[in-house]
Amino acid sequence: AGIDFRNSSSPQPIISGMDGRGSCVGISDSIGNLLFYAFTNDCCGDWSTKINNKLNLPMQGVNSITGSGWYNELTIIPKPGSNNLFYLFSCGIDTPNNQGFFVTTIDMNLDNGNGAVISQNIQLHNFTSADCIQSIKHGNGRDWWVISKYSSSSGTSFNRFIKYLVTPNGILPPVVQDFNNVIDLNIQRLVFSPNGTKLMEITYTGFLCEYDFDRCTGVISNPHIIYPDQTSNLSRFFWEGAYSPNGNLFYVTTVAPMVFDTSYLMQFDLTATNIPLSSDTLEAWNSITNNRIGSGAVRLAPDGKIYFSRAYQCDAIPQCFPYPDSARSLVNYNLSVINNPNGVGSSCNYQPFSFSLGGKRTYYGLPNNPDYQLGPVIGSVCDSLFLSTQNNYANNSQMSLSVFPNPSTGIFSFQFNDRKARIQNIKITDITGHIVMSIIPTNLYEINLSHISPGIYFYSLTISNGELFNGKLIKN
Repeated sequence: AGIDFRNSSSPQPIISGMDGRGSCVGISDSIGNLLFYAFTNDCCGDWSTKINNKLNLPMQGVNSITGSGWYNELTIIPKPGSNNLFYLFSCGIDTPNNQGFFVTTIDMNLDNGNGAVISQNIQLHNFTSADCIQSIKHGNGRDWWVISKYSSSSGTSFNRFIKYLVTPNGILPPVVQDFNNVIDLNIQRLVFSPNGTKLMEITYTGFLCEYDFDRCTGVISNPHIIYPDQTSNLSRFFWEGAYSPNGNLFYVTTVAPMVFDTSYLMQFDLTATNIPLSSDTLEAWNSITNNRIGSGAVRLAPDGKIYFSRAYQCDAIPQCFPYPDSARSLVNYNLSVINNPNGVGSSCNYQPFSFSLGGKRTYYGLPNNPDYQLGPVIGSVCDSLFLSTQNNYANNSQMSLSVFPNPSTGIFSFQFNDRKARIQNIKITDITGHIVMSIIPTNLYEINLSHISPGIYFYSLTISNGELFNGKLIKN
């Protein structure tokens, strides 16, 4: 199934060529026309990720892309600075002999605009990744952060985040952060707040923790543990979560393992002094006797509502996946909807099984899509990507300049919208106005500041036609 949100006041179900379980992601162009989508499969010995084009047909060049039927194994981001290249990140949580974190590249200019894979399964790291890939736009509004988590069956508690910065120059080497406060499980979830300043971590063993996130530096900080990790006598089993549009409320689903029989959809008030005490149960159901309802994903959608997916746990042998044709019910024909997710308690207007999928069926997952419309962090230290003076040529065309990566550890590249432009000279000053460097660069599009201390600097450069550009650089 799919949903078309181009008319946000009246979303419509759509039919796709997807027949799988677990992860699914999709991306559209700037006006909402579908480009392609990907999904994982876990059936009949086929542990892989499939990619379909906008015609709902298998994309050219796809061949056994890593994936294993979990629920947050995929994310799609456009390559910064490109109009036609896209990255699909994937992980193989328990795929035999193919664990780790991978990237596949798609070129939408190929196959008459339907796209084709030009490289696949390029390994970025080789240790097991948890089921929680997440991505968010960098604070400059162009680049991207892609985050993976470490997972281990040996009971370690690194709580290790692996962060990749994606720029026009490619995927930079990862930066690792450890917090050492939760067991490194396969079943983890990462959820960004709508403005990207907060990051919620959820685990199957009942850990719920909100961090601060800096979209400019990628630094995760200030862990606020709402529920600590359970190491024995487990009583809560968190599955998925979603922020309200205003970021004040958080919705969590739980699952009922063998020793319990009740699943929950709960709302937490993040502004409360005691967040656990603010818990409000929106729905509770017996997963065994009540129509065999499995608890799935919750996602904040483009229309500002939160959608809740649940699986029909039928009695098919040996399992109810793939769904047999007879496995059709209210549960898998519809999504539940929180219509006013900023509302506290019953004012959130939660309506179970209220959005029809048009005869298609849902399982436990919902698309793991980032917010592609998230803009730059206005006024921040990294809000300088396209900062420049705008001057005119005699023919009234406008010049513009972009600088990347910014922040950088040393090398800054300058790109003009006119290929004839050349840097004639450049002056770098610190925040006190002291001139750090004044040179005529040997490389007409690049400078190297590796030798100076980290901090904020300002450039003033003149190009070959005499125009002057000023801007800000952040040296890490």
